[in-house]
Amino acid sequence: MSHILDRPIWSALETAHASLAEGNERARRYPPSIVPFAASADDRPESLEALENLPQGDETMLLVEAGPIAIPRGLAAVSEALAVQMIAERPHERVTDSRIQPLSEADAEEMLALATLTKPGPFTRRAQSLGTFWGIRAGDRLIAMAGQRLRQTGFAELSGLCTHPQFQRRGLGTLLFRFVAGEIAARGETAYLHAYANNTPAIGLYRSLGFRLRSEMNLRVVKRRA
Repeated sequence: MSHILDRPIWSALETAHASLAEGNERARRYPPSIVPFAASADDRPESLEALENLPQGDETMLLVEAGPIAIPRGLAAVSEALAVQMIAERPHERVTDSRIQPLSEADAEEMLALATLTKPGPFTRRAQSLGTFWGIRAGDRLIAMAGQRLRQTGFAELSGLCTHPQFQRRGLGTLLFRFVAGEIAARGETAYLHAYANNTPAIGLYRSLGFRLRSEMNLRVVKRRA
């Protein structure tokens, strides 16, 4: 029997993020202005056909699944990667630190600039549509942040973790990681995350912070065939 996180994009758009979904009961995606994630309900021909009909023009979509990813005939993979999905081994305690403040729409441009500089993963000005983000500032400058992205019934993805290069190696990323994991646990949900399989330093850090490998994951970026 498959796990709800084996097809994390589909299960998020079917549950906690259903209000954001574009598509139908066979294939869904997030609005591209929020995040380029999409998924089919399964690998049946009618589901793959529905997935094929989601992108418009030259739009790309990112697919993430635990098993092999079936790509419709009308779509082509433009890139692929291996990742790992890690999950909290235990509920994390809540962290209190006056430096950590919730971020709002007024911070969207700064958040995008920090994410563009550090590349924590797909990120847009509307990333906060997916979940709450928190940040740390040095004066008026946003120097570190983390938040929540995909959400399913009982689960929430810790994501967007990044620190400005000038402020790294000060423990800010670890602090925000523990903070967000604690906020997820306080809601009675289990925190999980994704990392590229070759990012061994990050994977080692996440293990030290109480996360274990749940599954290997496949990533594909696809677009319409010319």
